[in-house]
Amino acid sequence: MKAIQIHEFGGPEVLKYENAPRPVPGPDDLLIKVFATSVNPVDWKIRAGYAKGRFPVTFPLIPGGDVSGEVEEVGGNVKTFRKGDEVYGRPDPTKNGAYAEYIVVNANTVNLKPKSIGHEKAAAVPLAGLTAWQALSDHGKLQAGQKVLIQAASGGVGTFAIQFARWKGAYVIGTTSQNNVDFVKQLGADLVIDYKNQRFEELISDIDLVIDTIGGETQRRSLLVIKNGGRLITIVRPEFQDAAAARNIHMEGFMTQSIPEELEQIKQLIDSGKIKPIVAATMSLREAAKAQILSQEGHIRGKIVLRVR
Repeated sequence: MKAIQIHEFGGPEVLKYENAPRPVPGPDDLLIKVFATSVNPVDWKIRAGYAKGRFPVTFPLIPGGDVSGEVEEVGGNVKTFRKGDEVYGRPDPTKNGAYAEYIVVNANTVNLKPKSIGHEKAAAVPLAGLTAWQALSDHGKLQAGQKVLIQAASGGVGTFAIQFARWKGAYVIGTTSQNNVDFVKQLGADLVIDYKNQRFEELISDIDLVIDTIGGETQRRSLLVIKNGGRLITIVRPEFQDAAAARNIHMEGFMTQSIPEELEQIKQLIDSGKIKPIVAATMSLREAAKAQILSQEGHIRGKIVLRVR
């Protein structure tokens, strides 16, 4: 099969489009014929060696934390899927990913894909969608009527978080650049702050929940707007635990889990028209290096999708 592989850490040039052995499913696995995958920041962080402590790497490595495709083979113990099913999900980040024509995944990590969208849009959903869902619901405990601030609201996680929070009945605030203010409003934000020309901590206060996708100084400043007893959930490293504790703020970082029941809930929201994946660009698998460069530059609305078939 054709795949993008890396044989060493480095820049985009280490991504090689080449032949790779087709994987063989075990008894609890599915072999998926990949139609599309997407690019996430973790892809280029692993490629560059920035994530060595979080994800063990064995070379050659196939990247790719999202998959949408068709079941090609079913392991002997699997009763929930059959050949030909269209599925989507987030592959195990410690194994080969979906920048390839085929991938093996555990059957307990995927779900039937939304029927109302094609594989390319479906591939934009799993990792970013699950991350946003778990940040808001599982860890953020967001309730209707609460105020939530979503940092980097026009990015992959942010575009889902804005929509989920709006669906939950929260008052939704997002930060983004000036060019994306109207776009984030259209996604459902009640208030959008241009982070380059406005300081969010001077404009808002009494926030119940902050979703931090940036870290560093943005994370520190976010603590200033959270109410006593509020929460800050980050998808990067929680850096200011002492400052949070001093203000009676619950600060927590987490790693996204592949939960089929949550993929099912997201699927239902997509198929009912309440949530839509945002795809900034679709490229061929051969263009993976170009796609990762665009992702690393950090100015993409939503997700970049790689078309495999």
